Amino acid sequence: MNILGISCFYHDSAACLVQDGRITAAASEERFNRSKCSPAFPLNAINYCLQHADLTMKEINAVGFYEKPFLKFYRVLLSHARAYPFSFGSFCRTLPGWLKERLFLPLILRKELCYEGRIVFINHHLSHAASSFLVSPFEEAAILIADGVGEWASTSFGVGSGVDVRIAKELHFPNSLGLFYSAITTYLGFEALTGEGKVMGLAGYGSPVYVDKFKKMVIVRPDGSFMLDQRYFGFNKGGRMYTEKLIQTLGKERRPQDKVEQRHCDVAASLQKITEDILINIVRNVHKGTGMKRLCLAGGLFMNCVANARILEDTPVKELFIQPASGDSGGALGAAVYVYHYLSRDNRRTALKDVYLGPEFYDREIKRAFINGDIVFREYADDELLKYIAGQIAQDRIVGWFQGRMEFGPRALGNRSILANPCNPRMKDLLNLKVKRREDFRPYAPAVLEERCAEFFDVLQQSPFMLIAGRVKEEKKGVIPAVTHIDNTARVQIVDNDTNSRLRGLLKEFENLTGIPLLINTSFNLRGEPIVCRPEDAIDCFKRSEMDILVMGNCVAERNGIS
Repeated sequence: MNILGISCFYHDSAACLVQDGRITAAASEERFNRSKCSPAFPLNAINYCLQHADLTMKEINAVGFYEKPFLKFYRVLLSHARAYPFSFGSFCRTLPGWLKERLFLPLILRKELCYEGRIVFINHHLSHAASSFLVSPFEEAAILIADGVGEWASTSFGVGSGVDVRIAKELHFPNSLGLFYSAITTYLGFEALTGEGKVMGLAGYGSPVYVDKFKKMVIVRPDGSFMLDQRYFGFNKGGRMYTEKLIQTLGKERRPQDKVEQRHCDVAASLQKITEDILINIVRNVHKGTGMKRLCLAGGLFMNCVANARILEDTPVKELFIQPASGDSGGALGAAVYVYHYLSRDNRRTALKDVYLGPEFYDREIKRAFINGDIVFREYADDELLKYIAGQIAQDRIVGWFQGRMEFGPRALGNRSILANPCNPRMKDLLNLKVKRREDFRPYAPAVLEERCAEFFDVLQQSPFMLIAGRVKEEKKGVIPAVTHIDNTARVQIVDNDTNSRLRGLLKEFENLTGIPLLINTSFNLRGEPIVCRPEDAIDCFKRSEMDILVMGNCVAERNGIS
């Protein structure tokens, strides 16, 4: 049975293919159309999934869509009506998108793909829940979803058992922890959807001195629920997500071009603290209601690796599974696996151990891209390649690393990565200056060999997807300064024996040279752009940055080889 999952029309559009219970392909549309967080109908991603499996749409048994458009449209209409007349401008901007495509998915599938088969529309939070539990290693677990908003739900919890996923309770819009975090993100001068991770990094430089003021904006109840005081927020009023009352409470908002001041760091720290505290309160109540010590998380809020770590530290939960594409792109995965099990009632297959589900490019395509890009390259044997690149990284050269199948989700996990030396205290500044060109307060993450992780980091469980922050050991902070954040944390990727043999081989060679079993691993892209997908994307990024070396497959290009 072939099931296609789709998420689109809001942000992070994606497609996922499930064949006989196994996830065989998944990709975000942004990687193909090169538009960050693209909301577009994922035609390119769908075509990739079909081509990877050598299928046509006639061989797709059903399409799963990650939400119920008419229910969401009802919420949009009602919310704008309640906020009238302040919402009139926002309503006028929103309505055309609904009337043009969002309500007419069957027509779009027919027009773009000649598909007239079965379409199953799934509740947004049920898609999130399925995306985590149904691919987890747990036979039974509690499930917690937290994001901006789906149809109505913004936070929900439930239980998964076998192939069954059940949502037990929901908290509805406008009481949304995700929207609260996004509103303060925009107050701090960053963009919603892409700036929340920046705020998490900025929080490490501040003190939570504004928590009491935030407690006036978010009323937290003992049962785990909460309510946003709408006098501080303007989610449907157009223009911005916060009101003048919030500015009066916190002070003048920061514009994107303004310098980051200590006050902004303190606001970020306070936001992070109250968000963590609310999540811990929710998780404790979920545990109280279910008695379960295994918890599956999904929804964009759980890209917050610091909050995820605190859940493990400060609640009775003993094991977490966080679906690595936990935002809306993962809704495509959830829709696909849910529809498959709904229709087949088949037992679950293997758990999701890696997310290398995107396109792969072979030697002929890589060499052609180098030649067409007028770049001189040299081809190495496998062992020779790993030794050479490890030596170059040890000499502080910055390497673009393009291997195998592209990752699904927002994290680069060793196939579309930029790699660098974690031991050089200046490497963070060098990466920002020469390649990433991003804010200097944002940390860089390490990829570390599993068997030596405990020597360098305190991480409470296996973390293959960079979704749980660990603490850098006190005696190692000076050894790996480039991946040690100001608060002594690191967003760790633990590399085991089974998931990425080439990245692991490179880590082993770097360990042999330096004694250090880890590398800086950051996403292969420039600021504001999606992670590279094709060899041509990697070459374009290489040319427009000051990266020292580009490795694609076994082919190596040096900066002096660019004509």
